[in-house]
Amino acid sequence: MKLNFEYGHGIMSAELPDTTDVFIPGETVPDPPFIPIEKLEEETLKSLRNPLGMPALSELAKQGSKVTIIFPDRVKGGEQETAHRKISIKLILQELYSVGVKKEDILLICSNGLHRKNTEKEILGILGPELFYEFSTKGQIINHDSEDYENLIDLGKTAQGDPVIMNRFVYESDVAILIGHTQGNPYGGYSGGYKHCSTGITHWKSIASHHVPKVMHRPDFVPVSNKSLMRHKFDEIGMYMEEQMGKKFFCCDAILDTKSRQIQINSGAAAEVQRESWKLGNVRTYVPFADKKYDVIIFGAPQFFHYGDGMGTNPIMLMQAISAQVVRHRRIMSDNCVFICASTCNGYFNESLWPYTRELYDLFQKDSMQTLPDLNRLGEYFATNEEYIRKYRYANAFHPFHGFSMISSAHLAEKHTSAIYIVGAEMPGYARGMGMKTRATIEEALEDAKRKFVGKNPNILALPLAFKTAAVHLMMKNDTAPL
Repeated sequence: MKLNFEYGHGIMSAELPDTTDVFIPGETVPDPPFIPIEKLEEETLKSLRNPLGMPALSELAKQGSKVTIIFPDRVKGGEQETAHRKISIKLILQELYSVGVKKEDILLICSNGLHRKNTEKEILGILGPELFYEFSTKGQIINHDSEDYENLIDLGKTAQGDPVIMNRFVYESDVAILIGHTQGNPYGGYSGGYKHCSTGITHWKSIASHHVPKVMHRPDFVPVSNKSLMRHKFDEIGMYMEEQMGKKFFCCDAILDTKSRQIQINSGAAAEVQRESWKLGNVRTYVPFADKKYDVIIFGAPQFFHYGDGMGTNPIMLMQAISAQVVRHRRIMSDNCVFICASTCNGYFNESLWPYTRELYDLFQKDSMQTLPDLNRLGEYFATNEEYIRKYRYANAFHPFHGFSMISSAHLAEKHTSAIYIVGAEMPGYARGMGMKTRATIEEALEDAKRKFVGKNPNILALPLAFKTAAVHLMMKNDTAPL
């Protein structure tokens, strides 16, 4: 059979055995039905007015209340007119205004965490023109800045010893509202809930308590689940924030389908919202698909996907993306599984977004750096590099510690596969420098894998749209999703 895979700015075709299985999210196994457009406002408002585990906004807020509305950055996708952010924030504002909250007492915060600050154009796309122009003209839309120490507050440490440093505007507000997405995420199962506040409005030292090898290389991290130590740390940090603030976050989370359409909306206290959202979220995300383990998994990397332009060519970011497929799909991989990934791998690091990754890559080639975790000892050195911090704060670059989350994840591909082939690389030395094999075509890589790793008749799974759709976590047909 002939299949097309994502590759750079186009596609790469391959002739594969007719026995190859194909999985496309939302098509091979349909998503649960989404809420019709004409009912979105009704369902969102119903959720807001009937919150789980805490009072409604009309009871929490009153005239004179200072309110922060925290919304995800562009990495989380969903910029259509009916996107959850746009509809929920509009209705939340109506609820606040109805009890006398003044517009000037409301601050909208993009929860970019260690991601790059979103540009005005990107925030316009996230919020839509009506919301954007209503609040931006008076400086009432900001990006979180994890290096703005005047507007951060150090809350000490959790019972497990994890530092909690958070956004001061959120801490000091009377009502803090988290707009989240219950969408499959290799880092702890799902976005949304307590993951939102514990990563999006904190500091690199907080994130260094969970996005590091000692957490990500544990057996409970791969395959992805809702019960890992990382997920426990998200919850503990979020609950500790609430304890120190003296108030609960008011969450409004939407379960999203493959096209970022709302399947269900749950509002209220984070713990209860997570518990309820994960029930249907598990149906959409943890998909019991495979009746056999796969020896070869084939997919392609576009140049531009969720973290930005160059993710499919920057060798560190590319390795993280490949590892994310391991985290999601380890349940259906054989013990000698091989990955084959199409990537132009052309030396484009995009240093405007990731100014530190070329230096990290070069360091990995020397100084007795045998595996990617050996770089982790340099985390604080990079995290405090003043020039990289300046680029994060003022030039829309990712924070330098973000690279260490990528590196911690990237090692998982080597740890859980027999080999990784990059096919179609224009500068293949970069892939080889990350420990990957290189071939010109998918067919050549498959033949080499047969000779060396998987035998003449391997079970093959093709993922033609691995990065252009909202991914799922594949399971064996008899597996059940972690509750």
